[in-house]
Amino acid sequence: MKKNETKNGVSLFSQSEYLMEGDPLEEIFALNLGDFVSEHLISEDLARKIGSSAKDKSERLKSQLKELISIYSSQNTLSVLNFNSSEEHAVYTSIAKTIQQMVEVEHCRIYMLKDNQMMIVGASDEDMGHEICVDFSGHDYVYKDEITYVPMRASAHIVGVIALKTFDGKELNEEYLKLIISIAHLFATSVKIQSQVDEVNKITAEENANVSDMQHLRAELTALIGDLCDYQQNFVEELAKAVDLKGQYKVSHSQNTANLAKLICKELGLNEKTTDLIYYAGLLQNIGKITLPEKIFATNGKLSPEELKKVQGHINTGVNLLMNINFLSEVVPYINYQTERYDGSGKPEGLKGQSIPLGSRIIAVADAFSAMTSDRPYRKAMDVSQAIDIMQADSKWDPVVIDALKQVVK
Repeated sequence: MKKNETKNGVSLFSQSEYLMEGDPLEEIFALNLGDFVSEHLISEDLARKIGSSAKDKSERLKSQLKELISIYSSQNTLSVLNFNSSEEHAVYTSIAKTIQQMVEVEHCRIYMLKDNQMMIVGASDEDMGHEICVDFSGHDYVYKDEITYVPMRASAHIVGVIALKTFDGKELNEEYLKLIISIAHLFATSVKIQSQVDEVNKITAEENANVSDMQHLRAELTALIGDLCDYQQNFVEELAKAVDLKGQYKVSHSQNTANLAKLICKELGLNEKTTDLIYYAGLLQNIGKITLPEKIFATNGKLSPEELKKVQGHINTGVNLLMNINFLSEVVPYINYQTERYDGSGKPEGLKGQSIPLGSRIIAVADAFSAMTSDRPYRKAMDVSQAIDIMQADSKWDPVVIDALKQVVK
């Protein structure tokens, strides 16, 4: 981008090097690409290619649309949406059962809008005869006849519904409800993007495609991508809160761990992208607990051998969940190895010292400190100095990371 210039006290707006004459949306699109580059979603070379490779306006628009859908199709948003019609029922049923485990409800059913009718596509139980007759006007959810209905909205249009029935017939817990709403937003936006992908494929195949139609489609697709990024972050944050609810922390342990990990990253001078990935990993380092029953965490720390095995396996469960959410795939190594210990006494590989990813070492320290300094159902919180002394006297944690921790909590 050219730098802004000032002449006679008037600021002149900058123009992209690749700006096409007479098309102000081209500048907006170029700015959007700049945002995507900063998020490491596409490369500088790709932005330049989109901006300068096509001389003809129609061909350039086609190029931009094709590049966008190649990056933001369902394969790169939620991999669980990447299936053909013959797999649809099995996949949506699997999703419904996962949601049922997450929020511990009796039933979960997923409906999608097909041929202007809301049709059930997956359920956590065998009863498939339920029909929807709910007015969602102005509501994020509706509680009716002992069932909570959450609409999947994209661009103000409802594309599906998630229906849940609790064991006692009451409304869903507020934190769990927020998680389901975030899932609904994320799924709806992903489905909408996929429908736009189909539209792009159709219009770009036309030899004399209408330029105005392509500009409109580009604007819609770009707006949906912006929404998707917001919903992804919201989903991560709500998932972390739901994990803490199950773990019966009196404070937001996952959020505190992530915030502390970010401060340690800054103290260590790590770059912005690495810091962001470690922050997300900090939020989700206990993600596997979301599929465990709440009663496991209300036992004064005393678990049966079977319950202990379930808790110890929650890391693998969490990694499997993250592997199905492509936009979070880069945080998987940090989470997978955050139970390794600096002295080699940890799991799953018994890694030692610098062989453990730095992000994992940071999360391990932030997680332990946050846990020690938080109230739990079976013990009171330690003070900061006591927690630091315990961690310094133990060889399980990276001393360099602990030194950084001391600087940010003192």
